[in-house]
Amino acid sequence: MAGGRRGGGPLLTTLLAAWLALAAAASGSEQAAVPAEQSRVQPMSASNWTLVMEGEWMLKFYAPWCPSCQQTDSEWETFAKNGEVLQISVGKVDVIQEPGLSGRFFVTTLPAFFHAKDGIFRRYRGPGIFEDLQNYILEKKWQAVEPLTGWKSPASLTMSGMAGLFSISGKIWHLHNYFTVTLGIPAWCSYLFFIIATLAFGLLMGLILVVISECFYVPRDLAEPSEQDQRSEDTRRAQQLQDAEEEKEDSNEEENKDSLGDDEEEKEDLADEDEEEEEEEEDHAAGDVEERNDTADQGLLRQGGPEEPAEPAEQPPAPAPAPEAAEDALRQRRSRP
Repeated sequence: MAGGRRGGGPLLTTLLAAWLALAAAASGSEQAAVPAEQSRVQPMSASNWTLVMEGEWMLKFYAPWCPSCQQTDSEWETFAKNGEVLQISVGKVDVIQEPGLSGRFFVTTLPAFFHAKDGIFRRYRGPGIFEDLQNYILEKKWQAVEPLTGWKSPASLTMSGMAGLFSISGKIWHLHNYFTVTLGIPAWCSYLFFIIATLAFGLLMGLILVVISECFYVPRDLAEPSEQDQRSEDTRRAQQLQDAEEEKEDSNEEENKDSLGDDEEEKEDLADEDEEEEEEEEDHAAGDVEERNDTADQGLLRQGGPEEPAEPAEQPPAPAPAPEAAEDALRQRRSRP
């Protein structure tokens, strides 16, 4: 009996150890069968960020190496679990993996929080604690914050260009790490490579711009006249018209002067003709008187005997030229071609 009891002690110990091992294995398998709780925070990327344009969202920008971002991870997860109650969606953006989104929202400090309501974005500058975040949504404190409008809006064309620049810079940074870490190339060689690539790219872009300008260049002679050229042309035409009018006025004045001179000459000619006619009439009258005197003298001689000289007969006055005749003569001369 004593020997049986001594021999059964180790057996019981072995069976108890086996049972504990099986129990531990069973409990471990049950714990492994229970899946880990899924995070309610939705990761955002350049492909799905437009989801925040609809409904109400809260976004967190972080980096894996940022200690402040790590301190708010648990609070952010708690806030996301209560998202259904608050009727809000919660997302996060890794600025290392998504540099374009950090440029689109112009993130300069980490962590950075943004509130979005139907495509209108506001910057949340409070602490990343669950109670503060919950009160910010329930009390609608976001209404007192100035929204990001105009070119500052993440959906604007300006910020889209900024996102492209940040994406290019992120790719360059990854390429630099690939050269220096993976391939083991010295850093100065990587910098030299990027300098040469930048110069080559600038020369290529300049060549493209020159070709485009040559294709769409219009010569100055064929181009439409500018407003200044049109004004100068109008001024030149107006000056020509004014010169033509002045020349016409000068020619009219000269013609008037010539016509007045011709009229005066005609009047002088008529006056000379009238004087000549008066002289001719006086000559005719004098000749008639002399003939009468000669005839009288001959008659006295024929009668014989001297007689007392007869008194000379008074000469009749020369008829004055009629003014009507002079005017008729002047009219006839003017009517001549």
